[in-house]
Amino acid sequence: MAVDTLAPNQALLDNGTTLVSPSQSFELGFFSPWKSKNRYIGIWFKKVPEQTVVWVANNDSPLTVSSSILTITPGGNIIITSTSNQSSIIWTANITSRTVSNPVLQILDRGNLVLKSNDNLDNQTLQSFDYPCDTLIPGMKLGWNLRTNQELYLTSWKSPQDPSTGDFTYRMNPGWLPSIVLRQGSQIEFRSGPWDGVRFGGRLLHQNTVFKPIVVFDSDNLYYAFENSDVSIISRLVVNQSGLVKHLIWSQTHNQWIDIATMQSDSCDDYLYNTLSCDCLSGFVPRKRQAWAQFDRSGGCIRRTPLNCTTTTGFRKFSRLKLPDTLNFSVNRNAMNLVECEEACSKNCSCVAYAMTQLSGCMAWFEDLLDIRKYSEGGQDLYVRMPASELALADDNPSQDINQSIGDENLELPLLSFVTISNATNQFSYRNKIGEGGFGHVYKRFDIILGIARGLLYLHRDSRLRIIHRDLKASNILLDSDMNP
Repeated sequence: MAVDTLAPNQALLDNGTTLVSPSQSFELGFFSPWKSKNRYIGIWFKKVPEQTVVWVANNDSPLTVSSSILTITPGGNIIITSTSNQSSIIWTANITSRTVSNPVLQILDRGNLVLKSNDNLDNQTLQSFDYPCDTLIPGMKLGWNLRTNQELYLTSWKSPQDPSTGDFTYRMNPGWLPSIVLRQGSQIEFRSGPWDGVRFGGRLLHQNTVFKPIVVFDSDNLYYAFENSDVSIISRLVVNQSGLVKHLIWSQTHNQWIDIATMQSDSCDDYLYNTLSCDCLSGFVPRKRQAWAQFDRSGGCIRRTPLNCTTTTGFRKFSRLKLPDTLNFSVNRNAMNLVECEEACSKNCSCVAYAMTQLSGCMAWFEDLLDIRKYSEGGQDLYVRMPASELALADDNPSQDINQSIGDENLELPLLSFVTISNATNQFSYRNKIGEGGFGHVYKRFDIILGIARGLLYLHRDSRLRIIHRDLKASNILLDSDMNP
């Protein structure tokens, strides 16, 4: 039966017959998972030799016989019966909300199975895209219909042999800063980082030739989706039974699925209820040093110097971070820029960090900063409240906080690598040379001079507590890892 529709006077038998989408991209029929005798109704890629199921109708109600029949009733319900007793219903889709006149079941070119009226082909009563399993394909959505409060999310299979509801879910977490969260049961295992209006605030998802990520967040919808960049490409996002979230592409050259992106790149992406999840940033130290030395990061990090509102504090900028979880945070709509956001956080002793995002503006965090990690690229800027004693230590090098043999407490100047200095001077360009001495050439970026001027202007004129700096010298100019003052 090489057709794409099923009418009430027709039946789909468990004898190898299938419904096939018009472009021959997807196929619907009975199948058994690897090393399983149970039978299921599912949809898989037609053009992939290795049967890869993307949707299962009766995943929690397996069929134990291979003599089943799929039909639709005149009223528009989908049922499975046995060839030996067609009056006994083995499984039903339980469509009871309304009847459909002249119903037809059709598999579309995008892999969506729809039940609709043949009298009005645009009136769909049911579609498989509204009931995702473990796989997201182009055209499907992961998120929320905010008008109807309908949620679409992925759920892993229990095992490769069992497509029933597994332990892991991958769901869009709504709110001021939405994120996509992987849970095992109710326990959070991974968080994408918050959506800031441009990207999810974690690792950059580089431009690629396979798929284009799509995020929609408006008054009606909040969802993630993707489109393949070419009609010849076959790709999918899947949550497997081990809890890994992968985007895969079918390689015709190698005749196998190729993993092109895994959301959890390493153990530092594990969600942990601690201050910083993998490497302690400047000003933080391991909570359990002995366990940390044995690569057990579960204890997380704590401040080297506790905050005290009775002493002077300030803020240190950390770049390329996944912003903290939004369990204890607020949005300040009155703060319109970074300076106003800092002032608002400074006035509240409970505010431990702030950030400016394109989506929500000024964000402030309170209590512990949960599920942060640093990336080599991408991420966002977070300004963390620090004691004045910590602000004097400017080198943002996480290794200095866990390797006491090179501790930074006694360093008058930060240690900068050759690569950092080379990049900062444009590979020691002659145009960045400002002089030379007995030990060679001297280089400095124009940005550093501007930064010093801005800093002095802020202290002398714009600061709420006006300060006259009377000791301007090289050792008092603090630079971050990118040579910014």
